[in-house]
Amino acid sequence: MTDTNTDDRPLAGKIALVTGASRGIGAATAVSLAAKGAHVVLTARKVRDLEAVEDRVHDAGGSATIAPLDLTDGESIGRLAQAIAERWDKLDYLVINAAQLPTLTPVTQIDAKQFNQALTLNVLSTQALIAAFDPLLKRAEKGRIVGLTSSVGSDPRPFWGAYGATKAAFENLLECHGKEVERISEMRVAIIDPGATRTSMRERAYPGEDPQTVKPPEAVGDRIAALLEEDFANLHRERVEITA
Repeated sequence: MTDTNTDDRPLAGKIALVTGASRGIGAATAVSLAAKGAHVVLTARKVRDLEAVEDRVHDAGGSATIAPLDLTDGESIGRLAQAIAERWDKLDYLVINAAQLPTLTPVTQIDAKQFNQALTLNVLSTQALIAAFDPLLKRAEKGRIVGLTSSVGSDPRPFWGAYGATKAAFENLLECHGKEVERISEMRVAIIDPGATRTSMRERAYPGEDPQTVKPPEAVGDRIAALLEEDFANLHRERVEITA
């Protein structure tokens, strides 16, 4: 039978999962990946916001599937992995973007409930995602994981202790996994620091900042999509330095 697929976009035929895809960097990354031909699975909690991003993808000529779920529910992650396995039998790209920012405060005053929530989403869910999708990433020709971090994970800053601790653990998990798989598979891991970006999280952290003085999330999304198109060496690290 003749192959009727005439899509010559660079990521045509690739399946990508983007967490935290309902807004900000996650949404921008999903749109950029879809524009390059990837079919993007969009995950976040709010259905209406995911549908809005799905519309953006379709308007740009791409394709997407929404998968509303709470990443702090490990069983939901397992069900999503099973659904993707049944439909595509592989996952080419896992972009781990979803994160929670606890209130900025001295270490002595960290709210235990907020800290626990951030640890669950930023760290425990990361491990659950890696574990659930590892088989599907290994079935892909070149499975790739991209994790979005923050400079406070490696460069501690006053009042950022709770978030910084979760990002330090996040990076450690990704680096360990990258080293564990590099000799037994074609899978590769990258850790990306988006730098100052116009997101709702940054707005909460810097309420007095003029958002027009920092780059839009589309700049980061475009860079992640370009990085996956170009491909990268294992344990690639990069800070996205693009002026607004």
